[in-house]
Amino acid sequence: MIYVAAVLFFASAIGFILGLRMLRRPETARRGNMVSAFGMLCAVLGTLAETIAHGHFNTLAAVCVLGGLAIGAAIGFPAARFVKMTAMPEMVALFNGFGGIASLLIGWSQTQMAVAGAEQAGGMGPMLIKLTGGQPNVVTLATFFAILIGGVTFTGSLVAFGKLSERITTKPVLYPGQNIVNGLAVLVAVILGIWFAVAPDQIWLLYILIPLSFVLGVAVVIPIGGGDMPVVISLLNSYSGLAACAAGFAVNSPLLIIIGALVGASGLILTRIMCLAMNRSLSNVLFSGFGSASTSGGGGSGEKKEARILSPQDAYHVLEAAQSVIFVPGYGMAVAQAQHAVKQLADVLKANGCEVKHVIHPVAGRMPGHMNVLLAEANVEYEDLAVPEDVNPMMETIDVAIVIGANDVVNPAALTDKDSPIYGMPIIEVHRAKTVFTLKRSLRSGYAGIDNPLFYMENNAMVLGDAKKTVEALIAEFKSED
Repeated sequence: MIYVAAVLFFASAIGFILGLRMLRRPETARRGNMVSAFGMLCAVLGTLAETIAHGHFNTLAAVCVLGGLAIGAAIGFPAARFVKMTAMPEMVALFNGFGGIASLLIGWSQTQMAVAGAEQAGGMGPMLIKLTGGQPNVVTLATFFAILIGGVTFTGSLVAFGKLSERITTKPVLYPGQNIVNGLAVLVAVILGIWFAVAPDQIWLLYILIPLSFVLGVAVVIPIGGGDMPVVISLLNSYSGLAACAAGFAVNSPLLIIIGALVGASGLILTRIMCLAMNRSLSNVLFSGFGSASTSGGGGSGEKKEARILSPQDAYHVLEAAQSVIFVPGYGMAVAQAQHAVKQLADVLKANGCEVKHVIHPVAGRMPGHMNVLLAEANVEYEDLAVPEDVNPMMETIDVAIVIGANDVVNPAALTDKDSPIYGMPIIEVHRAKTVFTLKRSLRSGYAGIDNPLFYMENNAMVLGDAKKTVEALIAEFKSED
């Protein structure tokens, strides 16, 4: 049976690696999810086979493994099937948190098993060697990291969930000396970890470490503003992987180490991409120095002009003559569920002889890849997608830029207003296009709470209302002319 477990674990690792690779492209992403799900199933069945091989299989073990599989599937399937696309970011945050708390519980259970058998084995160290086949100091250090990072990920993800779902304030929560307090908490955690690694019999240290990790998770995320949530999501995703990797070392599980390393590394890469997209350094992210600036201003200096407001019917006449159009989707498109209507309008424009591109900013929406997921759901061709670097150099040649619910990623204050919290952030420079249509429900600022001078520029027109209804009205105008 041990060979069956080994084969299942090997198949699981291959499934996760292939699944992750297939997620690189929209056309293979669905299959990638299925391959990864198959890898997880192999991991669960491999664990069951390993339990049988080691003679630990009994009714309780079967209930725990198979029952956990059944309960998880019963919760996970409807949650994933019926979740709204607007709620996807907070669901991802919860997934990260669940991964973190699972790693913490693995580390905790490992120490409890060691404590239970320490007397017969002659102490904690020998018992840990017996349990894992490793060196006690290495095991206890890995356990420490699994608990610390897992706890930080769990509560940090809960705070991120609250901010994304707007159950708590999306504004940064600050207090005097915040960085000093956080730094001291990290220092105390490191000291506890070193102490526990040297003296694994001092199990009481974990009773301090666990609540401290929970506090740290809240402390490092609460000062981050809503506009920086895409960075936070990718960072917490990396944390959950690192915690799982540490838990793998703690229980001597090569599969868990592989999975954790994959998630941790991919999360760090994604975090780096998000940082570059927001003009923030990785060290700034890791030490929670980002998103702490006030977001109350940044609308630009000088007197604001009146915004020009158009109806969909008036906007149609401009679109009908356009030879090049770009769509810039944002969270407003997700709220209105307008992605299918956008795809239809793009098809109508192409049939009218227009060149169309969908330009996606890396931090558009409230999680990494949010807009990519929406457009993929609407079957937008991969070749029709573009990034700011592709379009900005030729923006003056674009006849019409249609901004759908995006705000901060097209805000020209990032280029011109040194007092703006987003100054220096690379944006999609739609303000340089010949004509801009901004589809929003109102003239209010976006999720980050920053005023947008684009609304009042001469080449911009606001088309107010529900984005889906606006786009459908534009499609109706084209069809009425056929």
